[in-house]
Amino acid sequence: MSRIGRMPIPVPEKVTVAINGRRVTVEGPKGKLELDMPVPSEARLEDSQVIVDAQGTDARSRAMHGLSRSLIANMVQGVHEGFVKKLEIHGVGFKGAVQGRVLELNLGYSHTIKHPIPDQVEVKVEANTNITIEGPDKQKVGQMASEVRGYYPVEPYKGKGVRYAGEDYIRKVGKQVQ
Repeated sequence: MSRIGRMPIPVPEKVTVAINGRRVTVEGPKGKLELDMPVPSEARLEDSQVIVDAQGTDARSRAMHGLSRSLIANMVQGVHEGFVKKLEIHGVGFKGAVQGRVLELNLGYSHTIKHPIPDQVEVKVEANTNITIEGPDKQKVGQMASEVRGYYPVEPYKGKGVRYAGEDYIRKVGKQVQ
């Protein structure tokens, strides 16, 4: 049995969990999420806690047991508190803006990069260089932050590019004139 899968998931007061066969629906103040559980695991609701059970003892069943429990725990946390990723843009003339459901980035290329914003994800841009991505779905928030960062990763010589807030990066020394 998975050590992570064994732990019960507490359900806060403002969150409702509905289990219908393999479909788990979680609804709260930040939104509504649904999950079709992997085959060798099941979930049940007991005393405002979700308990995930494995249906076998083989390696795949144990792995899916822990995965299912983590996915449901992330759903509960997401609809209750939400997830946030912060990005910073560094570079002369580099900036971002939100136009409707599209994030527009000027990163020194000859064209403006237009990245669509997924459903249930909110993007805010402050001071043209600080991007905040938030939403109830951990996977969508992280995926969007990763894709935006991938347009111009931090360059090691001048430090230009898009980075996570507080991310460490290594600066290289340029060539020395002798």
